[in-house]
Amino acid sequence: MLNDIKNEATKRMQKCVDVLKTELMKLRTGRANAALLDHVRVDFYGSEVPISQAAQVSVEDARTIVIQAWDKAMVSVIEKAILTSDLSLTPNTAGQTIRIIMPPLTEQRRKELTKVVKGEAENAKVAIRNVRRDANTQVKELVKNKQISTDDEKRAETEIQKLTDQYVAKVDEAAATKEKELLSM
Repeated sequence: MLNDIKNEATKRMQKCVDVLKTELMKLRTGRANAALLDHVRVDFYGSEVPISQAAQVSVEDARTIVIQAWDKAMVSVIEKAILTSDLSLTPNTAGQTIRIIMPPLTEQRRKELTKVVKGEAENAKVAIRNVRRDANTQVKELVKNKQISTDDEKRAETEIQKLTDQYVAKVDEAAATKEKELLSM
């Protein structure tokens, strides 16, 4: 029973870290990253799909993303989707190839983005603490139903706290890496 609770808490805490990393990949730095376009969707013959399902997205160099449309008719649709996205990027089109050159970030924008990173990290920590609370509640329920002793409860709460500390450290590490990336350009 206690192992099930700990395993479930571990899975949920890892999911919180994974979601944070996904959110941080969406943040635009001065460096080209194909994952930057993952949340931009295009109308591909009647259904909304990510750009990566309508074209090949790759990184040409440190500052250039290249999009190779699979169908010539999709070029203008992809271009429009990028222009209307929240990324503030301008695509350059030549035939079926779309190039996006990443403009350098201003110092002010870098500082704004580090605040966003800190906010996302804090949201992930709150989610991890909520998982801890849920696990501790389940343990207390077992004590209440006399399925485990109070010694087992204390031991389980200590282990759950160690898990929480471990995953909060992972969140801090991911946020610090992203902040370093933002400020080093």
